[in-house]
Amino acid sequence: MEIRLPENVKKIIDVLESNGYEGYAVGGCVRDSILGRRPNDWDITTSASPLQVKHLFPRTVDTGIQHGTVTVLMGKEGYEVTTYRLDGEYEDGRHPKEVLFTSSLTEDLRRRDFTINAMAYNESRGLVDVFGGREDIKNGVIRCVGEPEERFGEDALRILRAVRFSAQLGFTVEEKTAEAIRKLAANLNYISAERIQTELVKLLISPHPDYLRLAWEYGITAVILPEFDRAMETEQNNPHHCWNVGIHTLETLRNVENDKCLRLAALFHDLGKPLVRTTDEQGVDHFYGHAKVGCELASDILHRLKFDNDTIHKVKIYVNYHDVRPELTEKSVRKAVSRIGADHFSQIWKLKMADTLAQSPAWQPVKKEYLYRLDGIYQEIRKKKQCLTVKELAVNGRDLIADGMQPGKELGYMLNALLEFVLENPDCNEKETLLIRSRQIRINHPDGM
Repeated sequence: MEIRLPENVKKIIDVLESNGYEGYAVGGCVRDSILGRRPNDWDITTSASPLQVKHLFPRTVDTGIQHGTVTVLMGKEGYEVTTYRLDGEYEDGRHPKEVLFTSSLTEDLRRRDFTINAMAYNESRGLVDVFGGREDIKNGVIRCVGEPEERFGEDALRILRAVRFSAQLGFTVEEKTAEAIRKLAANLNYISAERIQTELVKLLISPHPDYLRLAWEYGITAVILPEFDRAMETEQNNPHHCWNVGIHTLETLRNVENDKCLRLAALFHDLGKPLVRTTDEQGVDHFYGHAKVGCELASDILHRLKFDNDTIHKVKIYVNYHDVRPELTEKSVRKAVSRIGADHFSQIWKLKMADTLAQSPAWQPVKKEYLYRLDGIYQEIRKKKQCLTVKELAVNGRDLIADGMQPGKELGYMLNALLEFVLENPDCNEKETLLIRSRQIRINHPDGM
């Protein structure tokens, strides 16, 4: 094992040590280095107090000085330097009542969540691994430092973080740690929606998004995403499916591209099914209208978890249209792309393919053939540069006004009418042709548009 510290990190540690203090790279950067990954951030822990750190370095920012953290600026980069500390009593399952500084690195490492995150390193002493983190990395295990119930009682978000790290690293959760998760999962009710959102997204965009099943098994989703539990309880007695709604969802997640909005859409795409399920006389289940209901559920969940508006907008579109099946003609595909939005159609195609790969193997060949032909037609439409949106029309509002139309909402109606005309007749997207068409519409319109 070789851990290579960045030059700036070495400089900070050298300054600390040359002035009689200890300094180590600590936490995730050490874990990732052992795993052979490039760390995103380098955190440093030290025996120096925040004021002493500020005295040693000319450029610092008090990013969390009440918790012992000072950001040291080296060139354009910032590095968090945190004093060894003990956390006081946790009163709300989230925050310590007070933070106490200590001179002991071991005590500082003892308060951390998992063994793989409780290692420190510097070049003079090497790896400090008091709690067996390196062995747990070797064995692929997520294990709490010390007593799991104490760690999860201090900060309940660690319950979800255990599953998130499992999904990111492909590790298993040690049984005693898993037992504590099952026992204390309800404490996630004390955690803010924003913090839940962050961990859920990291899980979903990990190499193993289907590890969400662990969150279900441990009772986590019952707290943060009860809609998924309902999906895990809903069978699909239909020849097109071989799993219940929840397992189908996990398989879709596993097959879809690693994009935040696509993974969220894969999670939500069938959550409407439990609410619309019907069974016919032959005992076959149907889920008519599930996409629309799923879109509404996705909106509710995303707002509940405080997602940004752009993410909400995209995911709702993906879920709402994931089941659309236009005829394999250029006209039908043009109309579908125009309705969905050219910016979203390719992403929805990826979701549809992942959805197909999570269905009954007997039906996959014909469904995949349909999707490949659909994409071929779409690519041909783009190659021909056929008009799909109002912006791509050969006329705009100014042209219509110059041709005699009055400003107002009628302009929007006319542009949409012209778009419908061009979707039917792609070769007619020429300025003079569209102006003639607009005059005909105005003559025939009952309100004299």
